[in-house]
Amino acid sequence: MSLIHNGRTKLSATALNGTAIASIAAGFITPLGAVSFGIPGARGALRATLFAVAWLAVGGILRMTARPLLGSLRE
Repeated sequence: MSLIHNGRTKLSATALNGTAIASIAAGFITPLGAVSFGIPGARGALRATLFAVAWLAVGGILRMTARPLLGSLRE
């Protein structure tokens, strides 16, 4: 049973980590890049920065949630 548990735990941690990376890329890196290059539609640098920081926090929380999952692996 521990092999099944470990496999499911690794899968869950990987899914959370992937979601964290996607959140950081889509919500943090992309808007800041758009504002810095002056792309039309990227209005309100302050507002975009606040949303980007919020997405960075979401990604960080998801990443920190995935780490303890791996600590519950069984031998």
